Amino acid sequence: MKSYDTKSIRNVCFVGHGGSGKTSLAETMLFNSGATNRIGKVTDGNTVSDYLQEEIQRHISISTSLIPIEHNGIKVNILDTPGYSDFIGEVISALRVVECGVLVLCGVGGVEVQAEIIWDMMDEKQLPRIVYINKLDRENSSAEKVMDQLKSVFPNARFVQMQIPLGKEESFEGVLDIFQSNIPDQYKDNVAMLKESLTEAAAEADDDVLMKYLEGEPLTDNELKEITKKALAQNMIVPVLFGSTEKNIGVKELIQFIAENVPAPTPLENKAALVFKTLADPYLGKMTFFRVYGGTFTGDSVVYNSTREVEEKFGQVFYLRGKNQDNTSNVQAGDIAVVAKLQETKTGDTLCAKDKPVVLEGIKFPSPCLPVAVKPKSKGDEDKLGAALSRLVDEDPTISVSKNIETKQTILSGLGEMQLDIIGEKLARKFGVAVETSIPKVPYRETIKKTVQVEGKHKKQSGGHGQYGHVWIRMGPNPDSEFEFTEEIFGGAVPKNFFPAIEKGLREAVAEGFLAGYPMTNVKFTLYDGSYHSVDSSEMAFKLAAILAFKKGAEQANPVLLEPIVEVEVRVPEAFMGDVIGDLNSKRGRVLGMEPDGKLQVIKAQVPQSEMMRYAIDLKAMTQGRGTFSTKFIGYEEVPARLAEALVAQLKAQQQE
Repeated sequence: MKSYDTKSIRNVCFVGHGGSGKTSLAETMLFNSGATNRIGKVTDGNTVSDYLQEEIQRHISISTSLIPIEHNGIKVNILDTPGYSDFIGEVISALRVVECGVLVLCGVGGVEVQAEIIWDMMDEKQLPRIVYINKLDRENSSAEKVMDQLKSVFPNARFVQMQIPLGKEESFEGVLDIFQSNIPDQYKDNVAMLKESLTEAAAEADDDVLMKYLEGEPLTDNELKEITKKALAQNMIVPVLFGSTEKNIGVKELIQFIAENVPAPTPLENKAALVFKTLADPYLGKMTFFRVYGGTFTGDSVVYNSTREVEEKFGQVFYLRGKNQDNTSNVQAGDIAVVAKLQETKTGDTLCAKDKPVVLEGIKFPSPCLPVAVKPKSKGDEDKLGAALSRLVDEDPTISVSKNIETKQTILSGLGEMQLDIIGEKLARKFGVAVETSIPKVPYRETIKKTVQVEGKHKKQSGGHGQYGHVWIRMGPNPDSEFEFTEEIFGGAVPKNFFPAIEKGLREAVAEGFLAGYPMTNVKFTLYDGSYHSVDSSEMAFKLAAILAFKKGAEQANPVLLEPIVEVEVRVPEAFMGDVIGDLNSKRGRVLGMEPDGKLQVIKAQVPQSEMMRYAIDLKAMTQGRGTFSTKFIGYEEVPARLAEALVAQLKAQQQE
């Protein structure tokens, strides 16, 4: 593929609900542009866009694909994005680097939840967009119904119909462009009405045209086409087109409309590119997708990563079409390309010239909120798993990996169950490490509520030197510190050189806990008496004496189980507030308050962490995928007495597994 100059490039992103036909649309465009000689099918697993094994098996997109096509001297870079909420990070990164979104809707299903969520994202960016109503050849499809739904769901948008669908359902046979010559008589009135609506919506994009419109002068088709282009670029109108990718109806017209009306990129003066996607391949290494905003990037050169303040060696740069590489010598401003094996660069980083550094706005991804504990099925694969997870985190910023020291578990977090399932499949297929997953253990703690005085004596005689350590310890609650050890020894009852051993014994005992094997916290120990033997006493003997004292004292001092509490912020449309608040209350949560945030309501609450492990799944079900949440650890609280006994028994059993 040749290198195109900036004014001949169009960057668009296909977005919409899963199953609306985005991948099939890209596939049909490839065929119509001559890039392929057959139209692949998602159900057959042979499309250019969905080439990952997990996509082929599931018949869905899980990763954004770059699909460049050429049309009448214009290069159109299509970013085909997934439609399922677990992969919304792919949509976010793709929207960051295009001049226009193409919302693909099903003529039967219409505007579904994910389409609404993505629409709001495009609104935030004030990104120009086009709507393509697909599958109008299907039974129960209706262009009119979807148009009405669009106007109802997005009342602030100015939708302008650029075509008239010809026929319905099985009889759907084509589209009539309102600007085409020789309009059949039966459609002339409809076309006139649509042109009037377009004029009314788009006239403000051009002052001269607006004056003509206000003075009642008719506009020529050329003037209407020009203000359509200007109004789209200013996000004043949303053109709507129609078709059926399966019958290849309306697809050529859509690509023509994109080529003629989507704004070309506006180049920056200084050399700069933004990395918007990373793919981890076990054989090719890391593949870095970048959009050039200014200057020209060439292979076999050195570039500067201004985000991380390091230089990177660029090898061969290439265009991707699905998984197929096409080498190029240079990438112009506005274009999208790929380079392999960058060492330090990650998604969201800026690449530029070191002598003229630029830092472009990065990409904000949602925080992963669904955790699972993950471990290799085969012992000895721990290092292999760690390396593979590190590669996948580089690839997908919506997942995270952490090590919980207290529970000794590796925690993998993502946005949803499907995403985590696919990560498991990738680990096995791409990196050769099969894993088991489970709900993470909660890092409980223990403490005491009463002050007691206890004796600990370790005495053993077995011929020769014996062992003798004897302590009296006062132990009690200590809200100001997790662990404190002091001494009040008078007269040398216990020599000072044994104090460190006594403290060490207590620290080891605290780490093991008493009730269920969890660390005990907020306890103060005071060594106030004891005795020693000039021959048999040793550091080990006093350490063991301290451990015995702890066990005796913990039993007497009213031990209780503590659970971690998190502060939760839930963002939901107002219609779901009652269900969400009721659910938080059922999870032993304390709702602290509510406040509006734009179109959403923010509910703040404090909830036990144990109740939040699967909350991502619960919230998605309650809010039809419209709700989001974040959590922050704030401290520990005592487990209610009515739950404690059964929970302690359950946790003891887990510790013994």
